[in-house]
Amino acid sequence: MRLFLFPLLLLISACASAVPSEYAPRILAIGDSLLAWHSLAGKSISDTVARELQVPVVDRSVSAARIIYKLPVSGAAGMQIRKQYQPGNWDWVIVNGGGNDLWLGCGCFACNRKLDKLVSKDGRAGAIPGMLSELRATGAKVIYLGYLRSPGTGSLIEHCRDEGNELEARIERLAELDEGIHFLSLRDMVPFGDRSYHALDMIHPSVKASNEIGRRVAKIIQAN
Repeated sequence: MRLFLFPLLLLISACASAVPSEYAPRILAIGDSLLAWHSLAGKSISDTVARELQVPVVDRSVSAARIIYKLPVSGAAGMQIRKQYQPGNWDWVIVNGGGNDLWLGCGCFACNRKLDKLVSKDGRAGAIPGMLSELRATGAKVIYLGYLRSPGTGSLIEHCRDEGNELEARIERLAELDEGIHFLSLRDMVPFGDRSYHALDMIHPSVKASNEIGRRVAKIIQAN
């Protein structure tokens, strides 16, 4: 967990589109390594959101975390994304997840049953709708992040493309059912053959990608 304190953030130059000073959204982030990557260097997605909006962001994301995770001790420690939630008067909760359930849970092969457990085809049932329903019941708005796609070269998760597309299509249907849920697709962010949006492992986001995703998240918060 990282709490970005106001005095530090005030030292950072304000961008032209910063949130007005009278509005200071309270923001929590939960999810997997898409959010957690570069956190030790202060260059994660949440770090960028904090800098763009000049507000603290509490980030409880954990690398390798899953939506469906049954081990109680490590699940409570954050390996289950639902358990990362920290009670508070949040205005926004930034969320991602599901990729590890498909990649580590079923190897992105024969994943129809796993997909249905995560979210039904119509977006109304499953672990993800259940989790988001709980978050929305607190009064917070939700931004659900999709995943980066590989640039078509050198990625271990290239074969997960179809399953990832289907998962996100279902989450997008879910978001259409509730105006307080905003789905941010990253499907078209990475140009074919451009490796600069990925870390060396060609799975996780580079600093460049984390910055761009963070800016897009900040714009959604500013606009809503």
